[in-house]
Amino acid sequence: MKSINPATEQLIEAHTAHTPEEVDQILISVDRAWQTWRTTSYEERAAFLRRAADILQGERDACAAILTAEMGKLKREARAEIEKCALVCRHYADTAAETLKEEMIETNYEKSTITFQPLGVILAVMPWNFPFWQVWRFLAPALMAGNVAVLKHASNVFGAAKKIEEIVQKAGFPQNVFRALIIPSSQVEAVVKHPVVKAVTLTGSEAAGMQVAATAGKELKKTVLELGGSDPFIVLEDADLEKCTDIAVQSRTLNVGQACNAAKRFIVMEGVAPAFEALLKKKMSALVVGDPSAEGTDMAPMARGDLVENIHDQVSVSIEMGARLVCGGRKIDRPGFYYEPTILADVKKGMPAYDQETFGPVAAIITVKNAEEAVAVANDTPYGLAASVWSGSTERGEKLARRIDSGMVFINTLVASHPKLPFGGIKRSGYGRECSEYGLREFVNVRTVCS
Repeated sequence: MKSINPATEQLIEAHTAHTPEEVDQILISVDRAWQTWRTTSYEERAAFLRRAADILQGERDACAAILTAEMGKLKREARAEIEKCALVCRHYADTAAETLKEEMIETNYEKSTITFQPLGVILAVMPWNFPFWQVWRFLAPALMAGNVAVLKHASNVFGAAKKIEEIVQKAGFPQNVFRALIIPSSQVEAVVKHPVVKAVTLTGSEAAGMQVAATAGKELKKTVLELGGSDPFIVLEDADLEKCTDIAVQSRTLNVGQACNAAKRFIVMEGVAPAFEALLKKKMSALVVGDPSAEGTDMAPMARGDLVENIHDQVSVSIEMGARLVCGGRKIDRPGFYYEPTILADVKKGMPAYDQETFGPVAAIITVKNAEEAVAVANDTPYGLAASVWSGSTERGEKLARRIDSGMVFINTLVASHPKLPFGGIKRSGYGRECSEYGLREFVNVRTVCS
């Protein structure tokens, strides 16, 4: 369990794992903390969370430096991620009490009330691609609802996990309300089964989600899963090509394309496909790939060497099967886990670039004849996380969006998460929601009280 700098391949830190006995003691301590935390008022919880937001913003650059060092995130993207964490803390501090207030329902009983009670210890299994944001977007609502949490972070970003635990402590939260478990993935099953753990949230791969959900299901414990995506980016013939190619480049290279909700399949009307391809090539080819800590860098390294090998294999096999390489398609010969910004055209069903999630800076262009075919191709995937539609008519775009099988659809704008909007998918992209009031109510007991 080592943190390796993706830009240099140098060791940052080797992390000492908690023993099974230590994990057991941590879990018991967190459960004990819950017995008191559950009785605190929303006002008290909000005060702690606002202090955490203050610390995040006050230590923004230090937190961002961890992201840049551990998983290679661009400095400006890392700073934006920390600011977003502070935003989600303030959002739930401001809104949770109203969302979770008791509801009076008129029935034949003298009094009928719905209350929202915390469940207890929630296990969060989180990924490496947004190491702070994906923890805080779960943790802020979980704590405001009166739950406590333990975190099993990805093994290459344990430095981020430790920093989050430190921030919670600095904010003055009661001891053991949140703890980071420094353990390998092989020990997650035992934690899921532990009697004090009441529910699990996981953001990660489809395989990891299936494994955790199967274990939790046998234990009759609730899960929320946010998994992969192969998100369609539909370009209609009346789209603003300058704007949509700007966003296409941003979506495909933000975080080096390592985002589940990033556009991956570019489904373009044949009448505008040549112009779209030419603009996309011009903009992708102009990107500066290099040191993520340098202000002039447009695209950073990928997070790990195996991820470079995997994306290169998907590109190579797709080309062997008939895809046309427009630009890129090579590993960059320098220290670090770098891959060229890549465009594949003439992508067809059966190719990895069509069928699989491409978790890297690779855009797959699929040409279609009309909007009907565009919808069919968009839905021709086992995933259903997000999608975007580009049209000169917002009304037309919205009408088409209603036919796409996904948890989120954005019209003429970049797909992105927001604390006020539910985030999550369908099909093999998972189930449940994060953010908004829906995310806040995922880990509560909706209790009916009648008299």
